[in-house]
Amino acid sequence: MDSIEIRTHSALHVLKGASKKILNAKWTASTYVNGPHGRLTLKFDRKPNEEEISQIFKEANKKILEGASFIVEKLQREEAEKKYGDEIYDLFPIPPDIKELYIVIIPGWNINACNKQHVSDTREIGEIKLDHWRYRNAKQLLEISFNVI
Repeated sequence: MDSIEIRTHSALHVLKGASKKILNAKWTASTYVNGPHGRLTLKFDRKPNEEEISQIFKEANKKILEGASFIVEKLQREEAEKKYGDEIYDLFPIPPDIKELYIVIIPGWNINACNKQHVSDTREIGEIKLDHWRYRNAKQLLEISFNVI
């Protein structure tokens, strides 16, 4: 992964934390990164309003300015599950034969099992700008597309 993709991927974690704070959206259905462009798709039971989407980005960029640390813990899967519960997982499963997990933590904000590279602190991401969003009612999916600048 090149440095812009590391920043964009790291932005997914910040955006997910903001989405959980504003919408209480817990489950990630999918993610996508291509250069400075990213997309976070969340399982969500209703169409949010424009103000909620705007608030997600305000909170995410506020967290970026804080310079919050990305902490990575390497744990045995069983230990990680005992310590953090299902909070570390998304809707796309980690294969059962994977016994060791990398747990990525932005303290008080986001926690996920993730084997990708991340920035050291949120300031390295830069600003996150909304590209567009849509809600797919039939699948109950909220897609939030963004760019890192």
